[in-house]
Amino acid sequence: MKRYSILFLLAISLMTRAQVIDEVIWVVGDEAILRSEVEEERLRAQYEGQSIPGDPYCFIPEQLAIQKLFLHQAVLDSIEANESSVSHQVDMRLNYYINQIGSKEKMEEYFRKTSSEIREEMMTSVRNQMIIQQMQQKLTSDIKPTPADIRRYYNSLSLDSLPMMPAQVEVQILSFEPPVPIEEIERVKQRLREFTDRVQSGSADFSMLARLYSEDTESAKRGGELGFVGRGQLVTEFADVAFNLSDPKRVSRIVQTEYGYHIIQLIEKKGERINCRHILLRPRISATDKVNAIQKLDSIRQQILVDSLQFEQAVIRFSQDKNTVMNAGLMINPNTGSSRFEYQDLAPEIAKQIYSLKEGEISQPFVMMDQTKNREVCAIVKVKKKTDIHRANLTDDFQAIKSMLEAKLGEELIHDWILKKQKTTYIQIDPEWQGCDFEYPGWIH
Repeated sequence: MKRYSILFLLAISLMTRAQVIDEVIWVVGDEAILRSEVEEERLRAQYEGQSIPGDPYCFIPEQLAIQKLFLHQAVLDSIEANESSVSHQVDMRLNYYINQIGSKEKMEEYFRKTSSEIREEMMTSVRNQMIIQQMQQKLTSDIKPTPADIRRYYNSLSLDSLPMMPAQVEVQILSFEPPVPIEEIERVKQRLREFTDRVQSGSADFSMLARLYSEDTESAKRGGELGFVGRGQLVTEFADVAFNLSDPKRVSRIVQTEYGYHIIQLIEKKGERINCRHILLRPRISATDKVNAIQKLDSIRQQILVDSLQFEQAVIRFSQDKNTVMNAGLMINPNTGSSRFEYQDLAPEIAKQIYSLKEGEISQPFVMMDQTKNREVCAIVKVKKKTDIHRANLTDDFQAIKSMLEAKLGEELIHDWILKKQKTTYIQIDPEWQGCDFEYPGWIH
């Protein structure tokens, strides 16, 4: 019944397209593609600075049709998106748009829709993207080239087709935070108590104070508002207090986390998700404390240089970097999951220290900003391995070549799957939208 209703809509739109604002331009299986969908995708790509290859009125409908092939198969295979992940992604996108455009009201004006309508459309889009990704992963999950396959693939490539691999480095780090005087901690707490008194007495607005004083610079732009988040997206100490709040007019007690000291105000709860504001203040580390920490690190470095202490042992004994302490200080690239970094992927302070060091050498102590906590720490780093710019080879770049082969095999498999799926799926295209040089010619039977 659903297919016939779509065909009926198609016929009506073809007969009256001169009078209608929107129309069905493609039908793929039981799903229609509307002219408005194509326009919205074109505008979104334009806003986000994405280039569209060729004619957008050919490329975009074909991409939407391919998506519908995957979504149709996902229904048959009972693949669904994790709604918590969908909601989290949508919250991040909405916050990004609000930050870029300036306010929620300006965002609504730009898209000519209410925030609820924008959110609902984003939920559908993100949900579909996640389902399609899972579907593609399922289709390619059996691609597991053997070492022999990888060697054959490598040997089949011409020298010119092998990519140039950038200079990379593996780094071990030992870092700790200089101790903060109790007097400085009390100063920060007293400041937060003053903010709480002003809000609860009605002499100041929480969001205004957050904009003026909060050291969480991103949320401060929104009056301290975090957007809807789940408990797992917050550090435990913060979540325990935030999720126990019930009165939007009250301010929480002072909460200490690894980021500093907070006060929190509830905005709204929706099931297992919460929207709240916060003000973050961080204790200041004095110049004397930094000097003492640098001297301590210099002493540790000297012990390592005279072989009375191994770097790895020093990490276990002294380092406060919980992300590396159990890995002998070896840093992991969050973008790749490997221990290799290109210089631009490292914190600027680290890149500057190791640039002139050789393998096995240890830097002088230095002060750097811990980007995850946005606070200063003192550190020394050791260069475990350096690789200069070179043409990819099996010895140094086995994983990279393996990834190249997996990507090639995956693209071939997906391409063949789409060609087969076209033959078994009902497809109808408005004649005015058929004059395209499609990537997959099987759309028009």
